Amino acid sequence: MATHGSNFVDYVKIHCAAGHGGAGSVHLHRSRLTAKGGPDGGDGGRGGDIYLRGNNQMWTLLHLKYKRHVKAGRGGGGSSNNSFGDDGEDKYIDVPLGTVVRDGEAQEILFEVTEHGEEVIVRKGGLGGRGNSWFKNSVRQTPRYAQPGTEGEEGWNVLELKVLADVGLVGFPNAGKSTLLSVISAAKPKIADYAFTTLVPNLGIVAYRDHRSFVMADIPGIIEGASEGKGLGLRFLRHIERNSSLLFLVPADADDIAKEYEILLNELKTYNPELLDKDRLLAISKSDMLDDELQAEVAETLPKGVKTVFFSSVAQQGLMELKDLIWAQLNAK
Repeated sequence: MATHGSNFVDYVKIHCAAGHGGAGSVHLHRSRLTAKGGPDGGDGGRGGDIYLRGNNQMWTLLHLKYKRHVKAGRGGGGSSNNSFGDDGEDKYIDVPLGTVVRDGEAQEILFEVTEHGEEVIVRKGGLGGRGNSWFKNSVRQTPRYAQPGTEGEEGWNVLELKVLADVGLVGFPNAGKSTLLSVISAAKPKIADYAFTTLVPNLGIVAYRDHRSFVMADIPGIIEGASEGKGLGLRFLRHIERNSSLLFLVPADADDIAKEYEILLNELKTYNPELLDKDRLLAISKSDMLDDELQAEVAETLPKGVKTVFFSSVAQQGLMELKDLIWAQLNAK
């Protein structure tokens, strides 16, 4: 699923067909010296498997957007002189870290790919059939049959990407998330004064003191009811699951900052209660609108139990303090 004109794809459905196993051979040994030898049919080769392989140089599933079918090689048939058939060619699908694989029918999660070079089998190839030499016994000394290979697994799989970042920006549409990311990193998200400008997650690398850095993800805005599928709904809530820390953004001109924060928290809790276990910071954006007196008044109304910071992306106020807080939180463990 990609937004119009975007190269960010976070959902694809592909059909994977592993290779069938090769048939066992029916062959009786014949040579100049042996007119009627015993069975010597070899086994068939196994069918090719289909693997997913983690690749830390990939950020999106774009390369699979138009690749609907993946088929592994078929196992070769056995032959005389107990020769085995060739194994079918395995197929590897490279995916970005954070890819979740679901069964296309039942929609249950099969596994997740989280490490570079990690390989997991999506569909297993069929077994090669046994050749007729396996079926020889004292009664039946020249069996004229062998096993066919078994069929490889096939079916639809859904791949979903959950963006991996150190900090995820959580807030209502138009809270100033994209503006913040564009100011403190080299990312160039689309910015405009209307809700849902951001339709896909944007990642930016934020430079910190002493050449250190961390990754920040600008996630599309949450509205009340997102956990039930309203707005852009569940599709992007899953991107929040992978961020180690959450930065809640509420603009200084919001009617009730504490209430907005509570609504955001509640949406995350409804979607997945474990999200509330993550470290949280509350940042009040657009605070260049406030003078010192107003800021002190607003500070009185802020929710307790969460670290808060005032900043303005446009006026470049409080950004270093914000980075310090984020860095301290990321490295507190």
